[in-house]
Amino acid sequence: MAPLTDSSVKSATRAQPVPTPERLDRPFADPLVGRLFPALPTGVHWGLERTERALASLGDPHLSYVTVHVGGTNGKGSVTSTVASVLTRSGHRTGGYTSPHLISFRERMLVDGTALSDADLTAYADDVRAAVLGYGLTFFEAVTVLAMHAFREKGVEIAVLEVGLGGRLDSTNVIRPEVTAVTNVAMDHADYLGETLEQIAREKGGIIKTGVPFVTAEADPAIRAVLQDIARERGAPFVAVAAPDPTLVEVESDHTSLVATSERWGSLHLRTPLVGLHQASNAVLAVAVLEQLGDRWRPNEVEIVEGIAGVRYHGRDEVKILEGRTWLFDVAHNTAGILSLVDTIDRLDLPRPLVGLIGVLGDKDWQRMLPPILSRMDAAFLTQPPSAPVERRWNPVEAADVVDALTVVRVVEDFLEALERARARAGSGTVVVTGSVHTVGSAMSVLGLDPLET
Repeated sequence: MAPLTDSSVKSATRAQPVPTPERLDRPFADPLVGRLFPALPTGVHWGLERTERALASLGDPHLSYVTVHVGGTNGKGSVTSTVASVLTRSGHRTGGYTSPHLISFRERMLVDGTALSDADLTAYADDVRAAVLGYGLTFFEAVTVLAMHAFREKGVEIAVLEVGLGGRLDSTNVIRPEVTAVTNVAMDHADYLGETLEQIAREKGGIIKTGVPFVTAEADPAIRAVLQDIARERGAPFVAVAAPDPTLVEVESDHTSLVATSERWGSLHLRTPLVGLHQASNAVLAVAVLEQLGDRWRPNEVEIVEGIAGVRYHGRDEVKILEGRTWLFDVAHNTAGILSLVDTIDRLDLPRPLVGLIGVLGDKDWQRMLPPILSRMDAAFLTQPPSAPVERRWNPVEAADVVDALTVVRVVEDFLEALERARARAGSGTVVVTGSVHTVGSAMSVLGLDPLET
């Protein structure tokens, strides 16, 4: 790692204590969460039985509409949002369920692309609270049950649901989907899903259902074979889609253009507001998912093109110009995600200097994540994601000491101070905010960017 050019910065930033959890959490926590549910267990509590019992006590709301299930390591939220956008454009009352949220809890469940009101969510939480408490649901299980109930109450006809973690034992896996999909398989959550890609693939492939079409964009033949074996065992039609030719993909700061080829619709000239070469692959996968839907739900060419053009999903290689300064927000939280971000940076003509504002969770592989992104930065500030759970916070001082970097790296653990220093250092250049959903969401909150309005 290059030595700090300003020794006074080094001594000042490394000597300051980590802000207390109370100091960090208050400005960034969504108060709606506390109003919806009492304190519930967090973390990973495997099994579907609790969720199934809670839903049964509510009349199985998740069986009252058609569903599409999307899993994978990276890109599953983008695919979920894209498929839901097209279905909404097709005239179907559509639910979209993603997680986690950047700033507002309301981002997690949308109907026809619009968030539910605080009043509606509060009422629906009242409906499910007895089941949530009675069956000992975790926070994510409770939110999943809430979403499934809310979609029924809102008259949803078809819902697209993103897997929370893994797939086989994720609480969303109680649905009986029309189509399932896995975007890709990369190393992440090894403590829960397995220490090899093959093990992780088996967990993610757990959403494959008997006789239900399964689609994947996984490029590695060995990992794809694992998914195909599961599909074969369950009699599920298997569809593998190839990434579009990179030479035919145009990546700009506000869109990605590509050509997707399908058996049903032929060549589709698509433009998605989601930025990056990987978003071209996500768009192609979304088209393949839509192609596998039954006749009632399958869109036409115009609806696909317009639905993809209208998708909204924030904090993913998202470029904003604020007061003459460029900001690039990306929630990359594993090595594969960081490599996609680096590829996007290489494709965009971003104003220099490039200054990183980077905060990673302690259970992530930051030793592999940091070198690629730091290699593209003119300077970087390692900071503490302010809304991160206390038990998952990293030690940026340790990271700065361990990771070799060909740029100036400063440790400023106080997030607000780190953001201000990154903004000042960038001048009229670009601040790249990345490392976790917590880091991006907190930065957007400070800067007044509301994902529900922008």
